[in-house]
Amino acid sequence: MDIRSELHSGKLFQNLELLAKQVVEGFISGIHKSPFHGFSAEFAEHKIYNDGESTKHIDWKLFARTDKLYTKRYEEETNLRCHMILDNSASMFYPNVSPLRIDNLNKIGFGVLAIAALMQILKKQRDAVGLSLFSDSYEFYINEKSSERHYQMLFAKLNEVALDVNPPKASRTYHYLHLIAEKLHRRSLVFLFSDMLQTEVSQEQLFEALRHLKYNKHEVVLFHLLDKAHEKEFDFDNAPKRFIDVETGEHIDLYAENIKEAYEKRVSEYVEVLKLKCSQYRIKYVGVDVRDNFSQVLNTFMVERQKFG
Repeated sequence: MDIRSELHSGKLFQNLELLAKQVVEGFISGIHKSPFHGFSAEFAEHKIYNDGESTKHIDWKLFARTDKLYTKRYEEETNLRCHMILDNSASMFYPNVSPLRIDNLNKIGFGVLAIAALMQILKKQRDAVGLSLFSDSYEFYINEKSSERHYQMLFAKLNEVALDVNPPKASRTYHYLHLIAEKLHRRSLVFLFSDMLQTEVSQEQLFEALRHLKYNKHEVVLFHLLDKAHEKEFDFDNAPKRFIDVETGEHIDLYAENIKEAYEKRVSEYVEVLKLKCSQYRIKYVGVDVRDNFSQVLNTFMVERQKFG
């Protein structure tokens, strides 16, 4: 298969697992240039040795090559339960991108591919993963499992989401985060991918739903997905434009330059409050520009994976 031609045609996104493998392989190949140079291509089969553990399973050959102590992983081990939560409301389908390509993603495409890449790593480590999708309804839930059949079902579901041409309109983030929190009974590492945009409730209600995710001592990471140039910096040319709320259908006609300063101020204030609330609730906040690559998401996973115990 000619990967380059598939990327440019957009067809590759229809094989999500293959594309996720490409993302992970690219990340691993550059890992020695990152702060995570202690990991190697073998990280999927090894874990870092911690003081006090038995030395029985230390991989001494790997130690000779890396000067770092790793213990071997075995098939029956499942050290992590991870639950992925994806906001699938209409605002996540901004910007309007067709066809989706790895170098031209909207927020939902970025979220889907990021989750698929994380699943590739979790699959190799034989860890258990679950998935929730929400918009104007609680669209999909499956608890954490580690079987091959389970992973294939999740890849198929995510692929279906990414290629949806008629996404749900409204977003009920507040309501469905509460429901998801109630379902997560066993302590897990929880990743939420959302633009955190909704019209129904106050900020405080939304933040309270975030706090509920910490129920049962889960470790929670919020990947706040935005198209930085347009949604944070309001970078549009100064021709008259119609701006449409994709969830309510309301619109306004104006020159972008006339409101740029006020818009940037309001968005900046909201993001700062969101960061503060996450800090208060001991939720890790990670702002993500969907025009960037996936290294920030994968690096965050590596850090949280090591901390989770």
